[in-house]
Amino acid sequence: MTTPAELLKSRFSFDAFRPGQQETIEILLAGRSAAAIFPTGSGKSLCYQLTALMLPGLTLVISPLLALMKDQIDSLQARNINAERLDSSLTEEKYRDVSNAIRQGELKMLFVSPERLTNERFLNLIRGQQISLLAVDEAHCISAWGHNFRPDYLKLAKAVESLQVERVLALTATATPQVADDMAQAFGIQPNDIINTGFYRPNLEFRVTACHGSERDRLLLQRLNERPAGPTIIYVHLQKDAEHTAHLLCQNGFNAAPYHAGLKTEQRTATQEDFMEGRIPIICATIAFGMGVDKADIRYVYHYHLAKGFESYLQETGRAGRDGAPAICELFASPEDCTTLENFVYGDTPDRSSISSLVDELLDAGNEIDITARELAQSHDIRQLVVSTLLTHLELFGIIQFDGYYYSDIRFEAHKTGAAILAHYPQKQAAFLKKIFSCGQKARKWITLDMDAAIERSGQSRAVILRALESLQEKKLITLQMSGYRQRFKRLQPDVDRAECCRKLSELFLRHEELEIARIDAMVAYTAEATCLTNRLLDYFGEPIAPCGHCGICKGEVPATMPDRIAPPLDPSILPAIAELAMKHPEALGQPRQQARFLLGLTSPAISAKRGLRGNPLFGSSTQQPFKNLLEQLELNQVNRIS
Repeated sequence: MTTPAELLKSRFSFDAFRPGQQETIEILLAGRSAAAIFPTGSGKSLCYQLTALMLPGLTLVISPLLALMKDQIDSLQARNINAERLDSSLTEEKYRDVSNAIRQGELKMLFVSPERLTNERFLNLIRGQQISLLAVDEAHCISAWGHNFRPDYLKLAKAVESLQVERVLALTATATPQVADDMAQAFGIQPNDIINTGFYRPNLEFRVTACHGSERDRLLLQRLNERPAGPTIIYVHLQKDAEHTAHLLCQNGFNAAPYHAGLKTEQRTATQEDFMEGRIPIICATIAFGMGVDKADIRYVYHYHLAKGFESYLQETGRAGRDGAPAICELFASPEDCTTLENFVYGDTPDRSSISSLVDELLDAGNEIDITARELAQSHDIRQLVVSTLLTHLELFGIIQFDGYYYSDIRFEAHKTGAAILAHYPQKQAAFLKKIFSCGQKARKWITLDMDAAIERSGQSRAVILRALESLQEKKLITLQMSGYRQRFKRLQPDVDRAECCRKLSELFLRHEELEIARIDAMVAYTAEATCLTNRLLDYFGEPIAPCGHCGICKGEVPATMPDRIAPPLDPSILPAIAELAMKHPEALGQPRQQARFLLGLTSPAISAKRGLRGNPLFGSSTQQPFKNLLEQLELNQVNRIS
């Protein structure tokens, strides 16, 4: 039998394992679940890639990042390893090809998003397959204490049980001890099977420079001019900042390009490839850039703005110096950054009245609740991710129970006559299919299926009917299309104290708000650290070290002193103007919190739904105002107008 070391050499062309890899692989091969907490760029993905080749059946890889899936699959296929992905970007033909490969047991690895594990079409496809390993990337997202909590991750633990997954590998680069405990508890990982290789990178030199926002451009140019040239990432908060810094550098003789989510996909892809190949040495980017970017020789990571927390900072600086050679990570800290970061946090917190109206809609729907998060987001002006979080909390309260995603619109195109299709099947199966066909309404090309009628007429479940339609498509007898993606919930508690429920939900969101603000405060304190910067960063993750000897403070720099934060006075014309605009658009601006978001340039579902509203000169007119101060003035303004 081939050993892991032999496979490492023959299939992955490595002579030796990196720290933690072999221990993790051995735990998995022994049949136990494991957690791998490795620094960014330390080879977490090899742990499941190599293990997958040594196990029978399928390895399912959960990743929230489409770009990361594509890159890994290209790399694996180049090594003649059968790996594919299922996501919304695939054509129907490609989806069918991948589905057939799964059914026939041809794949070793399948990459999907966490949401896919609640998709009825996917669950019908995967159920019954031998899933030897479930690898969960960014597993810290399962913890409400983490910096990037995603409610869909909470459902992964249930999926492990329902799909009879044999073992789980939880992967992350950023986990505090509390987050690591949450991961282990969710996936049944024993304490000795948590492999944490430590976060210390002796080749990274951390530096902090406190400054006014107006000084940043000069400082950035100064650093780039006085240091040897090398591949560089400059992280900024906003898309416009990425454009500004790239333009600034190009004007001053540097070869730089912006990267952010507002660019077209082709442009982002081309920019990333140019950076990887060295054609563009400097990237000015929002945090949209970096995940899955495996470039070993990045010499500098500059944070043009304050990072939003230690977790983000560790992950972003971790992209520097993966080749082991010295690299510098410098943070420019300005008081204006605190206002921007805090405003993002406060802007995500839903208004109490929005929580109340959403809860009312759900509980007034009866025992069977049929919704989409997108519709709820627009109806109640709550961001879609926040809606998903709210629904998850209602599940945890025991008020509702998730009953799966489903497609409300199912149609198919028949490639033969009904009689010719039925002729392919024995009498009993043909009779079943005939009942399904009788519940379809034919247009010129497509037959739209009434699923409720098909269930009643055939006496079979929705899942059985869908599997039959998938089988017809597999045989190329029909082309199947599904759309109208919706969620179903069952109401478990007949009597709910709605006021108490809304109070608890509001408190949870406020608690999350406090945690995020505390992360920002910790970063502010870090900028003024008088002792070893490296130790302060690692101590947050439960790994204190002796003074590193190579950070700015250890090299004798004076601790940074951030200038006082001074918010400009609010233009007195703003309050009457926003009140007048709110009267015209009460759905989007009726509440003070909605108005505060609007004035700060923070979009919301209701604002986005109103054509032209973002073009109003009031949108983003008060970006330097702290959210809390602005909200207080708007609440007082509303009271005064009512009285």
